[in-house]
Amino acid sequence: MQQLAPSQPARIPLWLKIAYTAFMCVLIPVYWRSYGPRNFLYFCDVALLVTLLAIWLENRLLVSMQAVAILLPQMLWVVDFVFYGLSGKGPIGMTAYMFDPKLPLFARGLSLFHGWLPFLLIYLVHKLGYDRRAFTIQCICGITLLLLCYFFTPAPPAPAVDPNAAVNINYVFGLSDNDPQHWMAPQLWLALLLAAFPIVLYLPAHLLLSRIFGPVCALKPAPAKV
Repeated sequence: MQQLAPSQPARIPLWLKIAYTAFMCVLIPVYWRSYGPRNFLYFCDVALLVTLLAIWLENRLLVSMQAVAILLPQMLWVVDFVFYGLSGKGPIGMTAYMFDPKLPLFARGLSLFHGWLPFLLIYLVHKLGYDRRAFTIQCICGITLLLLCYFFTPAPPAPAVDPNAAVNINYVFGLSDNDPQHWMAPQLWLALLLAAFPIVLYLPAHLLLSRIFGPVCALKPAPAKV
């Protein structure tokens, strides 16, 4: 007679799941009110939301996808933030908003998640394993999100009536939130982004995670007992 395999014990501590969920219960309404719902289309915010689902499901594919998506960009965020805090100017400029007094202080404090989220994802990959399918699926999702932002979200600058509104999401119109880039045709800039995200950001993260944690495919079912 065939019996069901015993369920696996949880690999992610319950306290971590609860703490992360509580953080998200605070962040979502504050971000919605401060920056508007479009702000959740940023890759980092998508990673926050997907990771919330992933830690409760203990889903290695979802965790692996978010690690591929944001590991390198958020490490750059950390470097830029440290330089900005020490010298008043970051080498990249991507954390200037963290020191902008026009933005709500509490919302900026919540944005410190950019500093700890990549390390949390590394821990989660360590606990769950790395799923090598993450690279291909994240490339598809990332390209889709970039196209969505380009065609359906506003270019900079933000409107005067709502100066904190999210514009130029995921840099689809250039590197500045004040003006669109003028170096090249907008379609060419988009094409470069569509190539750069998979090759420059996702592929190195995928290779690094595969090397450190080992590529893992889908979970194999436990052998049935007779």
